[in-house]
Amino acid sequence: MTGAPAPNAPAPNAPVLRADDVDVVRDGAHLLRSISLTVRQGEHWALLGPNGAGKSTLLSLLGAHAHPTRGAVEVLGRTLGRVDLRELRAYVGHVDPRHPLRSPLRARDVVLTGLTNTIEPVPRRHPDSAQRERAERLLTTLGMADKLDARWPTLSQGQRGRVLIARALMPRPRLLLLDEPATGLDLAAREQLLDSLDALRLAHPELATVLVTHHLEELPASTTHAMLLRDGQCLASGAVDEVVTTDAITKCFDHPVRIARTDGRWTARTVRAVRDGARVQDTGRESDQTLSNSSR
Repeated sequence: MTGAPAPNAPAPNAPVLRADDVDVVRDGAHLLRSISLTVRQGEHWALLGPNGAGKSTLLSLLGAHAHPTRGAVEVLGRTLGRVDLRELRAYVGHVDPRHPLRSPLRARDVVLTGLTNTIEPVPRRHPDSAQRERAERLLTTLGMADKLDARWPTLSQGQRGRVLIARALMPRPRLLLLDEPATGLDLAAREQLLDSLDALRLAHPELATVLVTHHLEELPASTTHAMLLRDGQCLASGAVDEVVTTDAITKCFDHPVRIARTDGRWTARTVRAVRDGARVQDTGRESDQTLSNSSR
């Protein structure tokens, strides 16, 4: 943590994040255009869209890693451009599975490095017993109770991802940003990660999260809101059941799909366009090709 004072505690239902009519222009190209978004305490947003839609660009603004070209972004009540970005980053957990961490430390000690927001092998100050207990509690919530003493090089990619989430939560951030956390995971590892995120959100009801993905099957059941992005523009935004629909996802990915939700989780199946001059009816015989495959 930095020595900067923490942002004031938010009022009930106050925005944790707010982007107001934001543009991002780089080298003459609009990466984002007229984006507005409000995230409140306890909400869990998904940013969805094909590759190049602007999801990671928007996440970098929300995580105080970049400034907008036009418009305003407020993170924890602080307006970008009027505050030290390093101060804000200390109160925002940002998880990237491509994190450059190379460490011989045990999982619990990797989590403790989150206290100093460093990837150095040894924190500058020795954690106290309460901090050690918090690290173990976070790892347990994320399904890593049997890996507390496992060394980082021995962990699978999925296990490392959960350790990094626990590490990001050590400074008690109000906001957790997840940049494609299931990237590269096999089926079992992905399901373990998503179950862990659901458990984490239940255990920390005050936490707000924003998750970036272009795979519907990577959305946790606890997702509450979604924004669909295409070519840097917002196609839809709001409550997840109003946004993640057949028509909206078909438009966003420019591919005909049918959306279903079972046990809180989403799937998408390609709708066969034409057979013998007529569209195949919705009889459950759609192609097994998922949206995630078609969007690569």
